Amino acid sequence: MSAIRWHSDPVTLTRRLTPPERYAFGASVRPLLVPKSDPCGRFDAGGLALAMRTPIGPASLIVQRSGAELVATGHGPGAAWAMETADSIIGLRDDVGGFPELAVRHPLVGRLARTFSGVRLPATARLFPRLLRAILEQKVTGKEAHRSYRAVCRRFGVPAPGPADLLLPPDPAEIAATAYWEFHPFGVEQRRTEALLRAARVADRLERCVDAAEATARMTALPGIGPWTAAETVRFVFGDPDAVSVGDFHIPNTVAFALAGEARGTDERMLELLEPFRGHRGRVCDLLALGGITAPKFGPRMPLRSFSRF
Repeated sequence: MSAIRWHSDPVTLTRRLTPPERYAFGASVRPLLVPKSDPCGRFDAGGLALAMRTPIGPASLIVQRSGAELVATGHGPGAAWAMETADSIIGLRDDVGGFPELAVRHPLVGRLARTFSGVRLPATARLFPRLLRAILEQKVTGKEAHRSYRAVCRRFGVPAPGPADLLLPPDPAEIAATAYWEFHPFGVEQRRTEALLRAARVADRLERCVDAAEATARMTALPGIGPWTAAETVRFVFGDPDAVSVGDFHIPNTVAFALAGEARGTDERMLELLEPFRGHRGRVCDLLALGGITAPKFGPRMPLRSFSRF
C-alpha cells in the first residue's frame, strides 16, 4: 500500500507515493500513451504528465521520481480527483497477488513474470478517452490509428491546466455533435466514425459503469463495438488483468506460438491455452508483448493507407 502525504496550495495539490519494490515506472505507464507523440500525455526523463477530464473538472497530473518515492502533482479544477486516483493511474493499486502461483504453470510465463515483476497495470477510471483510442485502432495498423488519434485530439482538444503543455482529451459532447464526414481528413472512415459517435452520445452512462463487466456489456451493446474494443478499453480503465482482446490479428498467433509452439492460432485456441491463467489472462498477453514474443510471420505487412485520400 502506498504511503500518502498531502500538500496543497491555491494552484496545485501534491501527493507522495511509495511504490512497491522493483516497481517499473516507465513500463507500467507507457500503455497510457500513444507511442512517439501523444497530445494528451508524455513520459520522459521528467516523469509522467497526463491531461484528463475528471468528474469535477479538467486537470493535469504530473508524477516524478524523488528518491524511493514518487511525487504526484495535480493542476486545475480536477486536481483533487487526480490526486485521489494518482496511485491507481500509475498502477499501484494493481493486485498481483496469486499471479506468481499461476505463472509457474508454464515455464515461459513464469520466467516473464519474474523478469517483469515490477510492471503494474494502470487503471485510469476515465472510459471515453480510452474507448476513443480503441475505436480508432479497429482493423487498421497501429501507425494509421495513432496518426488519426493525434489528429482528432488536436482538432477537439483544448489546453490542459498546468505547466505540461498538453491538450485535454476530446469532449465527448463535442465529438457527438460533429458530422461523420468531418473525421474523413483525420483518416477515419464512416464505419469507425459512426461507432465513435454512438459511444460519444452515451459517454455519460459509460463513465458511470462500476466495473469492467458492466462497461463491457454496455459497450458491446453499441453497434460497431465488439469484444476486442471493449477489452482494449477496460484493461486500462478498470485495470482488468483478465481482459483478453478476442478478435486481434496477432495475439492468438502469439499465444499459440508462445504457449504451445504452434505458428498459428485461433481465438478459441488462444482462450484454451490461457484458461490456466484465468483471472490474469490479459496479463499473460501483456507479458508476452513485453518479452518481445511474436509468432513467425509468413505474409506481407498490411500497407499503410490514408482514408483522407480515398
